[in-house]
Amino acid sequence: MFGKKQKAFSLIELLVVISIVALLMAILVPVLATARAQAYGAVCHSNLHQLFLANTGYTIENDGHYVPAAPDIMSEKGGKYRWHGERDSADEPFDPLRGPLAGYLTNGKVKECPEGIGFGKGGSWNENFEQGCGGYGYNHIYLGSRNWEDRQFETIEQMERAGWETTMTTEVSKPAETLMFADTAMCVERANLIEYSFAEPPFYVYKGEPMKNFYLSPSIHFRHRDCAKVGWADGHSDSRRMAGSGDTNVYDVDSAEMKLGWFEPIDNTLFDLK
Repeated sequence: MFGKKQKAFSLIELLVVISIVALLMAILVPVLATARAQAYGAVCHSNLHQLFLANTGYTIENDGHYVPAAPDIMSEKGGKYRWHGERDSADEPFDPLRGPLAGYLTNGKVKECPEGIGFGKGGSWNENFEQGCGGYGYNHIYLGSRNWEDRQFETIEQMERAGWETTMTTEVSKPAETLMFADTAMCVERANLIEYSFAEPPFYVYKGEPMKNFYLSPSIHFRHRDCAKVGWADGHSDSRRMAGSGDTNVYDVDSAEMKLGWFEPIDNTLFDLK
């Protein structure tokens, strides 16, 4: 006995099915991309909060002083100590397990930002001088040092001392309006981003005052759908959109093209201690 012959799809029916599948994909792909971006954003907020808790733990055990950002940065090739790790030579990545916050972080490490942007790994100091910070930068000038003070540094030794003698929690007037950590990166050549340890304010600070004719190279990275995640000194975090980036950075790279810039207001008021 032969079974009943099954009817095949007609060309029109096949085209209808393909059209329906294509329509569903057109609807679902953006939804899935949005869901993934939201998940990455949530993880990033969590990472920033963990960094805040680690820095808070450090202040409790260090007479209220925040962790130093880069106390020996004036040394040859930027020094060997950072808030996130230590290294034996300039051509090595910073080892997070030897960093001052290691005892306050899960597994002793700074978690990397989940937004996969392909940071360069390895290479010499000239190519990748801040490896190991996870894509997060610290408020170096105002929290991780005392370079904001109204005094003139006449020697390298004085500048290094200002790097070790950090700001105290009691000196921050408005913690909810003082940046502590943020998404950061740096671009030393076109299309190649590297990790960068510091969230730079718009203006360099000299003798206690921002030099409004001297823009720093922007390092805040707006990689989360054109937003940057920012962690504040009171422990909360939020998302900010880029408002400007100045011109090309110190490496002659178009910062805006690489999503490097600052959020409003483009001045030092959300970095300083006032």
